[in-house]
Amino acid sequence: MAKSHIATSINGEPVEFLCEPHQSLLDVLRNTLGLTGTKEGCSTGDCGACSVTVDGRLVCSCLVLAVEAEDAEIATIEGMAQGEALHPLQRKFLEMAALQCGICTPGVLISARALLEKNPNPTETEVRFGLAGNLCRCTGYDKIVRAVMEAAAEMRETV
Repeated sequence: MAKSHIATSINGEPVEFLCEPHQSLLDVLRNTLGLTGTKEGCSTGDCGACSVTVDGRLVCSCLVLAVEAEDAEIATIEGMAQGEALHPLQRKFLEMAALQCGICTPGVLISARALLEKNPNPTETEVRFGLAGNLCRCTGYDKIVRAVMEAAAEMRETV
């Protein structure tokens, strides 16, 4: 099969790549483009480790074909910080020890950002529901939820 030429935008930058018709967006991000912050966990869409946004919609990149990225705006964990300045979610995760091994963390952060973009003042239940697609085997979820709640409060103060 012939490879497809894809032109897209990743973290605000124009990107072009070649991919096989069956190749996942996760595979292209990690192995073709070297954006290894997005993690591979299950490859079945069950763990959330590969979460990215495509045109503002939260998706598991293991379930999206790379050819579907044509003309899309993709956001990955690599685009979350602004230079050396961490995003408030990233800062709170560090301050509150809401991470351990790091496999789930990028996906959780992307999911939390997507949640806060839609709902800047979530309840704890809404945070838990918004992160339900992300599995963590190391920390449990209490520190993660508290970090998201504190980051949301901080982000509301700066608006």
